[in-house]
Amino acid sequence: MTNPSGPGHGRLDPSLSVIMSERRRLINLAYRLLGSLADAEDVVQETYVRWYAMSRERQEAVESPGGWLTTVASRICLDLLGSARARRERYVGEWIPEPLPEPAEWIDGRPGGATVDPADRVTLDESVSMAFLVVLDSMTPAERVAFVLHDVFRYSFAEVAEIVGRTPAACRQLASSARRRIRDSQAPATPVARRAGIVRDFKQAWEAKDIDALIGLLAPDATATGDGGGLAGAALHPVEGAEQIARFFADRASAVHGVTILECAVNGQPGLIAQQDGVTVSVMAFDVAGDRITHIWAVLNPDKLRPWTTG
Repeated sequence: MTNPSGPGHGRLDPSLSVIMSERRRLINLAYRLLGSLADAEDVVQETYVRWYAMSRERQEAVESPGGWLTTVASRICLDLLGSARARRERYVGEWIPEPLPEPAEWIDGRPGGATVDPADRVTLDESVSMAFLVVLDSMTPAERVAFVLHDVFRYSFAEVAEIVGRTPAACRQLASSARRRIRDSQAPATPVARRAGIVRDFKQAWEAKDIDALIGLLAPDATATGDGGGLAGAALHPVEGAEQIARFFADRASAVHGVTILECAVNGQPGLIAQQDGVTVSVMAFDVAGDRITHIWAVLNPDKLRPWTTG
């Protein structure tokens, strides 16, 4: 497999520096395929273990080390996706993809927060927004891999076929089916500045426990989904309807004391975090259509908040 992210298609030197330079791209790929940064890091680690388990002669025989690493990482992800449904059946409550922090504040556009090594960051764009990842999670493993590799990372269908074990024509159909799912789920884009303003208004109404203001910011058929992973007090099922969501958030604001709500970027989009004693206890992502919030995803599972509480 060739490596479309690098210049040219010549032979790469399988040295440590060259191989390790692929790490960022592999993390990007694995996160989109799995929706979990922790799992993505494990996949990349396993991929490197397999590379260094080969003899030097076998490494030197690989025409494109970057392509080899991508193939192996993608196949590991495909295997993990195949067993994910069984794991989800044992999961307590709703499962939401792991949210990613973003150092660049969307409030004023200036860098903020801790400095992060660019090689360790997942590139943030529409293909890692929470709404996008939730749709990806509804796909079959083969659909997800074919779509992400072809539409996001621009691999040819012949290269995708090598990974998923199907013909290029079948991979084209898989990507087309996935593309329809994405298209059917998307509302007309709301400018980021407007999304930020709506999320900020939601924060202020929530802090004020203003139910009428919250209802006015929510679409009538809005849904709020929480992922507590069995955490005590976390909602096990989605809350549906503007009034029900507004009352739910107002009640939580009254029940939990000493919580600070902060504006931040969540998966590259305007979002909120809740902190208690300086520790992030919840991360909220929003989907907005027009001037109304259509979906709120709140992650409370401590295991999924590791990137928000470390470093």
